Formats: sequence, structure tokens, C-alpha cells
Amino acid sequence: MNTGQVLPASFYERPPQAVARSLLGAVLVRSEGGRRMSGLIVEAEAYHGQTDLACHARHGLTTRTQVMFGPPGKAYVYFTYGNHWMLNAVCEPEGMASAVLVRAIRALEGLEWIAENRPRPPSCRSTRPGQELRGWTDGPGKLCQALKINGALNGADLSDPAGGLWIEKGESIPDEQVIIGPRVGIQSVPEPWLSKPWRYRVNPGYLAEILPEEG
Repeated sequence: MNTGQVLPASFYERPPQAVARSLLGAVLVRSEGGRRMSGLIVEAEAYHGQTDLACHARHGLTTRTQVMFGPPGKAYVYFTYGNHWMLNAVCEPEGMASAVLVRAIRALEGLEWIAENRPRPPSCRSTRPGQELRGWTDGPGKLCQALKINGALNGADLSDPAGGLWIEKGESIPDEQVIIGPRVGIQSVPEPWLSKPWRYRVNPGYLAEILPEEG
């Protein structure tokens, strides 16, 4: 896999739909205590500014959302449901308050440390090379637990490895291998926002072709 090139802040200075699509195949990296942990981004959702009634920015500039209103390429990390951290990448020029929620990754590096942070459920198993250990990092709260992403990283520069959290260029995912549909977990949001096709996923059947065998 061709990794190592950190995505610049300019990558995020675009509409969140474009950023969400482009983040598929990128590598989310966490450095903590000298340990490098990473995962291939396989699912992301776009949230488009104050007019999007599913977006936190709909409430305007608040203590919680101030990072969203800042420059692109920053991490917007928030706490939800009383026990989950969620990671977002701020998009568009400063003041637009758009973001992309990273919903799922496939673990690549530091598997032993990831397992310490988030023990693998008993049902997790890899049945063929490259297949995800199901239930391990297939949700936004799960991946934050696995990579030790929490509120201390809110506002971190995703283009600067010195902050301990960044995103690198990874695999180019063909359009025909991307599944696009409505966002999830926003049942109380009215139309047309409820059905906006702003959720982007890598076709699960395609992943075995691009991932190395998991340990």
C-alpha cells in the first residue's frame, strides 16, 4: 500500500461530499506513546454547514462547534450517547462549518495495541486474507476507542503528524466500488436532509483485493 504522504489542509478545503468520497482508501493514523496505529478509511459521511439540519452547525457557533467554524483540516471530536467519541474532519473554507464523519476503518498497523484499546469481540474473526475482523472498528465510536481518539484531540491538525492524529494518502478506490446512500443515525432529522445520499462506503467485496492479510 502506498502510504506516508500526509494529506495537506488544502485537501479539506472542498465541499464535504467531495472530501468524504476522497477519504475512502486514505489511511487514518494515530501516534500515541511512540506507537503507530492506523486503519484504512472505508466509510465516511458528509455534513454540510448550517443549512444541513443533520449537522451540528445548524445551531450556529457554540463552544462545541467552534472547531467546525475554523480552518479546514482540523479534527472535530465530540462525545455522544454518553460513552462514545466521534471523529470528524472539518471541511470548506473557515466559517463554513462543514465536516466529514469518519464512520469505519479497517485496521492496518499496530493491531496488538489496537486490541489493547478495544478488545476484539468473541465473534471477530478473519476468514480470508484482508477480511475485516467484524465488529472491531466498523463504527465511529469503535474506531475512536481502538485508536485512542478522544476530546484531547479536538482541534488537532490532521495535516500535521506532530499532533498525534493525521491522515495519509492511501488507496485510490474506483467509483464502481463505492456505495453511496443516505446517512445513518439521524432518524429525527426531517426531509430532505434525512435522505441526502451523503454516506460513502467501500464495497466490502473489494477490500480483500487491496488489504494485506491481517495478523
